[in-house]
Amino acid sequence: MIVLREVTKRFGPSVALDGVSLEVSPGATHVLLGSSGSGKSTVLRIILGLAVPDSGTATVDGVPIDARSRDRLVGRMGYVVQDGGLYPHLTARDNVALAADAPRWPRARVDARIAALAGMAGLDAATLGRYPRELSGGQRQRVSLMRALLLDPPILLLDEPLGALDPIVRAELQDQLGQLFAALAKTVVLVTHDIREAARLGHTITLMTAGRVVQTGTFADLVERPATSFVRQFLTAQTLDAPAPASR
Repeated sequence: MIVLREVTKRFGPSVALDGVSLEVSPGATHVLLGSSGSGKSTVLRIILGLAVPDSGTATVDGVPIDARSRDRLVGRMGYVVQDGGLYPHLTARDNVALAADAPRWPRARVDARIAALAGMAGLDAATLGRYPRELSGGQRQRVSLMRALLLDPPILLLDEPLGALDPIVRAELQDQLGQLFAALAKTVVLVTHDIREAARLGHTITLMTAGRVVQTGTFADLVERPATSFVRQFLTAQTLDAPAPASR
């Protein structure tokens, strides 16, 4: 379980997080929803140990995320950023294999794992032999997801992974991610500003604004029992033809 308790984080005079508390249940997909600047990505950085809270605590399975535990905990996490974050001088396959360098996996093990992940991601050997500039946005995101999953981490963190894609590709990848999350049963924290994406993928949704948690619950909770007027305004500001929320 990932737990944040009253976490506050400032960057200079700006307050990125203001007393944020949340719990991410094992094996569930927890969506951090909100507009730009709401603090969603800073929560991911806290979980990854890339940012240190000014006050409050952050733990993974009861272990505080700090300088002593960071390397061990981060080794249990896969991380996917917007537009993939791939190294342009490496092929897609080499980008994926890079994650196996630190644990010194033998070549045969790397090859077998990449083959299995490529099957799940729908990428063939020819595509994996291309460089990032030769891939579509959707392909780059699939390669980035393969890299994050290579070491089979129990926790997967995704920061607006589909934000730069066109609507058709985005919808296709949302369906694939939903199927993948269900099949792998990993603990997933997904950052998005898209209410439809949150409804499609999230078991639990935390809506944030100005560095604060406004409401946490299912998509139905937010729609049928909004905690504040802001929740209603956020939902009605987007097209409410979202699909049914993810099943538990």
